[in-house]
Order: sequence, then structure tokens, then C-alpha cells
Amino acid sequence: MAEGLLSLGLMAMWGLVHSLLAARRVKQVLEPKLGRGYRLFYNLAAGVTLLPVLALTAWRPGEVLYQVPSPWRWGMMAMQLWAVLAAAVTLLQTDIWRFLGLRQLLQPQPLAPNRLTVNGFYRWVRHPLYFFSLVLLWFSPLMTVNLLILYLAFSLYFYIGAIFEERKLVGQFGPAYQAYQQRTPMLIPWKMTKIIPEIRGMGD
Repeated sequence: MAEGLLSLGLMAMWGLVHSLLAARRVKQVLEPKLGRGYRLFYNLAAGVTLLPVLALTAWRPGEVLYQVPSPWRWGMMAMQLWAVLAAAVTLLQTDIWRFLGLRQLLQPQPLAPNRLTVNGFYRWVRHPLYFFSLVLLWFSPLMTVNLLILYLAFSLYFYIGAIFEERKLVGQFGPAYQAYQQRTPMLIPWKMTKIIPEIRGMGD
């Protein structure tokens, strides 16, 4: 339990750093100093502060709660692999180099404003990267006490982070994003059952 509480504290520190760097006021202070390197700095800071959380969980995973046997284990691992590949496709769709912060450094001219993406996986869910991250976490065939604490903390952070991100997107895209909110779920693509018949109809 002690390791779980420590992991939760480190997770809270990561979430605080991640959220502060994404805040508009902090960005307004740091961006003039870092210039085009702000996005890369943001990603590196988020990655470095996450390392202690992952290291502690790997070192002291805690008591095993369950371990899924074969062949179900392979099915869950296949879902995790699908989530990783789908997340990669999503990043490619929305410009992975811009997401990482490398395009800002390598492209001499100013970048075009971000556009609202509503196709691909974004047609199913407004935050596909969060959704695929949740699939990767909760389809783990091995669950320990500390992993459970970590996964719950991540899930809560994804939910809260999505809410704050939505506010910025509404401010950026206005009525277009509000209409997108009305027809597309935020984190769980529960409307896929309505989309699949549409896709089948397109092939007739």
C-alpha cells in the first residue's frame, strides 16, 4: 500500500506539471522565452516526470489481483496491440511531427492554425488518443494493486484533461466544435453501433 500511495503522489505530481504547462497563462509566460521549442519542451517535461511513476510501478508492482490465463490473455494483448497501432494512425492523421513539437523547430515559416479534425477515428470519439490509452491500460492481462491504483489515476486524469481540453477547443472552433460535441461521444465510442450500418450502406 505504501508503494501505491507513493505512486499516486508521483502521478499527482506528473498531472500537475502536465496541466500547468498546458495552462494558457503558463504558456503565455514560457512561450516567448522558448519560442518554437515550447511544444517539444512540454512533451519532454511530461515524459521525464512520468518516468518515476512507471519505474516505481515496474519495480514494486504490488500484490497480484488477477492474471488472465491463455488463450484469453492473447486476445487481451491483441486488443492492446490494436490500441497502440490505432493511436499511431491517429497521430499520423493529425500530424505527428507537430504533436511532438519537431515541426515547429524544423519548419522556418509559421505553422498554419490547427484545423478541426472530425474524420478517421475522430468520427467515433472526440478524444481517440485518450480512448486508445484506456484500452491499453484496462486490457492488461495482469493486474496488481499498484497497477490498479495507477490505471485509476490515469483514467481520472484522462477524463479531467478531456474536459479542460474541450473548453479550449470550444473557444478555438466555436459552434463547429459544439456541433461536433452533440453528435460524437467524448471518450467512449458508444455510438459506433449507429455508424457501422452507415458504413455498410455506403458499400451497397
